[in-house]
Amino acid sequence: MATHEVNELLTSVGPGTPMGALMRQYWIPGLASTELPAPDCPPVRVKLLGESLIAFRDSEGRVGLLGANCPHRGASLFFGRNEEQGLRCAYHGWKFDVSGQCVDMPSEPPESTFKERTRHKAYPCVERGGLIWAYMGDRAIPPPLPDIEPNMLSGEETIVGLTIRDCNWLQAIEGDIDTGHFAYLHTGSLQPKDFRPGTMEYYGVLDRTPRYQTADLPGGTMYGAYRPTGDGRRYWRIACFLFPFYALIPTGVMGAQVLVRAWVPLDDTHTMFISMSRQGAMAGALGGPIPLSTGRAVNPQGETFQGLAGLQYHPNTTDWYGRFRLVQSMENDYLIDREKQRTNQSFTGIDGIPVQDQAVTESMGEIYDRSQEHLGSSDAMVSRTRARMLQAVKALRDQGTTPPGVDDPGVYRVRSGGVFLPEDADWIEATRELRQAFVEHPDLDLSIVGRD
Repeated sequence: MATHEVNELLTSVGPGTPMGALMRQYWIPGLASTELPAPDCPPVRVKLLGESLIAFRDSEGRVGLLGANCPHRGASLFFGRNEEQGLRCAYHGWKFDVSGQCVDMPSEPPESTFKERTRHKAYPCVERGGLIWAYMGDRAIPPPLPDIEPNMLSGEETIVGLTIRDCNWLQAIEGDIDTGHFAYLHTGSLQPKDFRPGTMEYYGVLDRTPRYQTADLPGGTMYGAYRPTGDGRRYWRIACFLFPFYALIPTGVMGAQVLVRAWVPLDDTHTMFISMSRQGAMAGALGGPIPLSTGRAVNPQGETFQGLAGLQYHPNTTDWYGRFRLVQSMENDYLIDREKQRTNQSFTGIDGIPVQDQAVTESMGEIYDRSQEHLGSSDAMVSRTRARMLQAVKALRDQGTTPPGVDDPGVYRVRSGGVFLPEDADWIEATRELRQAFVEHPDLDLSIVGRD
């Protein structure tokens, strides 16, 4: 694979770029519903796919997503008045509804029809599972929303979490599909004696060099990383990439874990990590809920707030990159504790799985130059996924071929996780039923993960 193609075709997502064109074929999760908590509430600055946008909720509760600057004289609509079914520019009073139609133009004579002929950039939005989704493509009738299981659950069943990351979306998601780092970055200071023998956690640290197999899925790619257990079985960690930016990680028990993670490009150098999971279905590494992000999405003002596993977040601000920011950051070296690292209390000295991930991916720089990489056998999933992405990007650019999953929401009906299989089993066939979303397996033994 030519690394220059990865650099040139996959990293940039702005208007007019090949990857940007691909992503605009899909619905994009852009905000938590709670960021627009009530009708006529204050608007929110939003970056999506390199575009500056303003989100608002009108008097009937409908969500609008408009270009950031008024089409009259370019004033920011963020300073507008959200009132009476529209967002009114503070400069000259032009008002726009959620479709972008100008519905009032008080600076023009009453007999003028100018407002009827004036539309502003607007993207259709829908809400589901605690998230606001936007369609930024050019179809008159948008495609269906993807059948992402944890986003389709009801009410209190769903946990939504968001965290901003200051790096390109591709290096962020490639951390999720790289299972090899888990045995070092996250559990490098742990030993088999720290876990109950025979469990997934035990074998994960007993053998830190899994072997890999990869395969294509209708909606993306899949890998299986296996470790022999010495008793005629293998411990498999099986996970997926789904177009355009979803990852299903292999923690937890396959068939029970309901967890999907989105890596939404705000622009080329900032990514919003969105975690969607089912309440009670996140049992995973280290014997408990995986500390993914903020927990139930909120829009706090004026004080630091706490997310999953005690992670600390700054209060949300109104600037373009001020939403859901961790206290631990590059500016404070992610609060690394060198004494803990030196004494092996922690392999990294950085507390929290998501903070550890964030530290290493942001440390690569805003956009890593992949011509400097030296990929090994443990990078099989990264290589396969890049190749699949390049194939889809080129097919759309050169032949107009619709990318995987755009018109087939069913390709997202998958699960990931860990499983023990006989050593001669075909890992794909043996897990076919367990990998199906919306199927319950009440007899699964969740204790095989590890700690109680």
